[in-house]
Amino acid sequence: MDLGIDGDAALVTASSSGLGKASGRALAAEGADVVLNGRDEKRLEAAVADVSDDAAEGATVIGHAADLTDPEAIERLIERTVREFGGLDHLVTSAGGPPAKSFRETTDEEWYDAFDQLVMSVVRTVRAAVPHLEANGGGTIVTIASVSVKEPVEDLVLSNSVRAGVLGLEKTLSTELAPEIRANAVLPGTHETPRVEALVEQGVEDGRFDSYEQGMNEWAREVPVGGIGDPMDLGRVVAVLSSPRSGFISGAAIPIDGGEGASTF
Repeated sequence: MDLGIDGDAALVTASSSGLGKASGRALAAEGADVVLNGRDEKRLEAAVADVSDDAAEGATVIGHAADLTDPEAIERLIERTVREFGGLDHLVTSAGGPPAKSFRETTDEEWYDAFDQLVMSVVRTVRAAVPHLEANGGGTIVTIASVSVKEPVEDLVLSNSVRAGVLGLEKTLSTELAPEIRANAVLPGTHETPRVEALVEQGVEDGRFDSYEQGMNEWAREVPVGGIGDPMDLGRVVAVLSSPRSGFISGAAIPIDGGEGASTF
């Protein structure tokens, strides 16, 4: 299916690896011009080369390093996107997960840091992007959150709690910015990403798993469709939600979890 986004301009934040990178790859494969973002310039450069290899003919992929906890850096990121591509049609927001912690061991500073990382980064990016989305006649916002907003994950109190604020923001945007801009969220479950690898390694250190291999097998065993998800499974959904083919979908929060979750809502 032609998604109808060939030649569109897209920005994907926190996209030098993992699910953000997969989203950028899926958009570029459909012909969109894409700005990838990350803090580590070397890893970002490698991601741009990798995503460019899979991009449709004529699609351009560039990288812009920026710390998403820095408001001025976010402004420069949006300005660079608009300058390079002449506008902005699609925004995909992503952010790395906060550290795995229980409630009792989490400090006030870690709560504030998680809110800045997960919520305020999205608030500031959307605030800077909306005028450009509107100037192009409208567009889309897709937020990559987590299934933990529906079903809390053990020892992830920060992600479980703070990411829920992103869902409230996304739902509010879907009405306040309508009809010109559609806003949706995807809720990834277990995918083969650096984040999941880090959580499994933490589980080995904590004694919950005897080995890395056992930990990965335990995570995979919980997924009814079998195995851990490929990041592109989520990336392709992001591309569809960014396209006119999903023009009647807005305000949705879609689990991409292989049936792992038990929630009906």
